[in-house]
This record gives sequence, C-alpha cells and structure tokens, in this order.
Amino acid sequence: MANHPHSTHLNMASVNSGRRRFVASATTLLVFPLVPSIAHANSIVAVRTWPAEDYTRVTLELDHELQSEHFTLDNPHRMVIDLKGVQINTTLQELISKVRANDPYIENVRVGQFNPETVRLVLDLKQPIAPQVFTLKPIGDYKYRLVIDLYPRVARDPLLALHNAADDDPLAAVLEQIAQAQPSVPVPTVSGQSTPPPLSTPSAAPTPNTSIPQVQPSPQNRPVLIALDPGHGGEDPGAIGPSGTYEKDIVLQIALRLKTLIDAQPNMRAYLTRDKDFFVPLGVRVQKARRVQADLFISIHADAWIKPTARGSSVYALSQNGATSTAASWLAKKENDADLVGGINIGSHNKQVAQVLLDLSTAAQINDSMRIGTQILSEIGKVNHLHKRQVERAGFAVLKAPDIPSILVETAFISNPTEERLLKSASHQDKLARAMLSGIQDYFKNGAALAQRG
Repeated sequence: MANHPHSTHLNMASVNSGRRRFVASATTLLVFPLVPSIAHANSIVAVRTWPAEDYTRVTLELDHELQSEHFTLDNPHRMVIDLKGVQINTTLQELISKVRANDPYIENVRVGQFNPETVRLVLDLKQPIAPQVFTLKPIGDYKYRLVIDLYPRVARDPLLALHNAADDDPLAAVLEQIAQAQPSVPVPTVSGQSTPPPLSTPSAAPTPNTSIPQVQPSPQNRPVLIALDPGHGGEDPGAIGPSGTYEKDIVLQIALRLKTLIDAQPNMRAYLTRDKDFFVPLGVRVQKARRVQADLFISIHADAWIKPTARGSSVYALSQNGATSTAASWLAKKENDADLVGGINIGSHNKQVAQVLLDLSTAAQINDSMRIGTQILSEIGKVNHLHKRQVERAGFAVLKAPDIPSILVETAFISNPTEERLLKSASHQDKLARAMLSGIQDYFKNGAALAQRG
C-alpha cells in the first residue's frame, strides 16, 4: 500500500479494526478537538520531517487551524492521524518521499482520502512510540502548524546511550574513567549522542593545536566535560543571512569543529546537545547538560540585527537582575523566543520547574560564567572584531543551569554580508573553534572547579 498514495482505503480493514479498539484500549491516546469544523477544506502548504535519535518530528503547515484525531496500533506498530476538513494535494503527498531511510521511528507513510471530509495518514513505525500532537499558531514565516512528535515509548537514558556507543563515541572513555574512579556510583547516560557526521570539506576537520596549554588531569583523572549547544535547529532556522545562510547550519558546523578539537585533547571531552538538524527546546538543552554533569556549557549562535552594518563577536552570561544593555535585553528575548518558533507543547512543560531553575541560579555560577566568558571573548578578539569588549548579561533561558558555568557566544553577525561570508568559510569557522578552545583551556588551567559527580 505504501506505493499507492492515492488509495482511499489503506488497508482500512486493519486500521478500522484498530479504530474500534480506540475507545476501549488502555493504550489509546486522546483525541484532540482543536477547532470547530470549518466550512471549506484546509490547504496543506508545506510538510517537513526532522528525524533524530531523540525523537522524530513531522510538521504539517496549513493556511487555517484544523481538527485532528490520532491513535496508535500495535502488531505492527502504526500511528493513524485523521485530518478533518482537508483534501489530498500534491504537497501532502510529498510527505511520503520525505521519510528518510535512516529515520529511527518511521518506516514509511501512507496517505488516503478516508472520506470526503477527512484525510488519513498512517505512519508505519519501526518501534513503539509515545506521540505528542499539538498545534502552533502563526509566527514568523510560518502559518498554522500541526506538529507530530514521535518519542520512544521507553525514554532513552542519555548516559546509557553514550555507554552503548562505546565503540563509536570518544566520550565513552569518560564513563569508563568515572566508573574506575568511583566504582560504587552508578554511571548515568545522554540521548542522541553519536559520532558527528563528516564536515563539509577535507580541511574542515581541525587537528589539535599543540601550542594550546594542556589541562592538568584532575585528582581522579577525570576528563573535563564540555557541553556544546548549537543554537536553533529543525523548525527553527535562527537568523537568516542576506544570501540565505541559516544560523542553525553555521553554528552546528562550528560546534562540530570545536568538538573535534576538544576530543583531541588528552583530558577533555565534548558533548553536543544536538549533532544534527533537529529542534531542541531551551529547557531540554539545559537538562541535557545537567544530565551528563557537564563542567561547562557553551551555547553557540550567530547574531542578527535590523541594520546590516552591525558586526563583531559577543559573549553573554546570565543575569537575574536585568540586562546590561538594551541590545542584550533584545537579544535575550529573541533567543528565548526560539521555543515559539521551533515549537514546543506548552501543556507538557511545568512553569514551576522553570522558575525553580531560575531561583537556583547562584551568584557563584554567574561569577564562573563571567570568568570563562571573559577568557573566551579575549581569545575570539584575536581572530574577529568584537562587538562588545566585555561580557554582557541578560536573562537567557538557555543559561539557567544552576550548577554549570554557562555562556552564550554570538560568533558574528550573520546579518552582515561580510561576516556572513566569513561564517560560511571553513578556515574562519576553524579559527573561531580554536579561539574558544584556547579560552576553555586557560579557564580550567587556572583552577576552575569540576562539576561534582555522583
């Protein structure tokens, strides 16, 4: 049936059988009546998929809100989504070809006109899933969106996933050393960590810079663990340069370069909050860094401004008492809006948890963040013009880990045509990565405390 997207039945005997079980089954998910029935058919204007180890996202973009129902079936695993007031069009049929062979969750998609008012999507799955389905109102360049997030039914443990990838992931050595130093402490784990994809050119993979001072081993011989957070991703492109360059792509490339450099150091390892093009909510980025007990968190971005003349690099730390400048406040709001653009299920997030994280952000964490921020800013100033010569502060949501020094690096203004060209350059990306590594090395060489593990 996968080869017949125009089919109106899609093996409906089995699906209808599963639908009759919909009301009675204990595992059936809720039906979400999103809006009242509409008088005319909605138009699907775009379809997108974002596969990742953490979860796969399917997005349908429409010109109006719509009603939808969904349920899951086992043996084999499937998810059925009924779209009300929708007619099949060529855009919706493109969803079939957008499923990638390496998608961890979706085997293939079937699309059919179930009745004159309803289109049925059937997702044939590779594993049991726990879906979240929600709608997003128009924002930025997006119209109404129906978001289908396919999470594994049994949540992945980040550090366990890391341990299982021991043959492929250099960070697995960290776990072994921790286990040897602390045999009585169970070793935790991180989602979606995998060997980074090859960079775009042979020159893109940097080699260790032997002139950079080496970090001395800790008393337990535990490597320093740096959490690198490439901003944006997936549905959220971040800022877009004059020639169409996406911030999310540039910062991922820089983060991969920096990870390569860090992993080449004898007593350092790096962990990426995302290693591919998918969206990670701001709070989840913080949770990932805390889950692996990172010693430092660096969120990497490429700035934008309404005037193309703005240029230079900046470094930011958390502030709980207002921003140090109007521009810092504006930038923090823009970066914090990433969850609105990328799209999160607001109903599944506990606002009290976010407030606790904010309250727990201590002066010590902020002081350490200022120290590392100052050193990295100084090193970046050797390879790029600085927009501000001191670390600025504002209420960035992604910097609110209470126990990890955290900074946000704006590598350059992607809205500036000259700096956009630099950011696309492999050699300039490498210079930025080396500058950040040098700042990190100096910070830990000067006696920065490591995170407490256990």
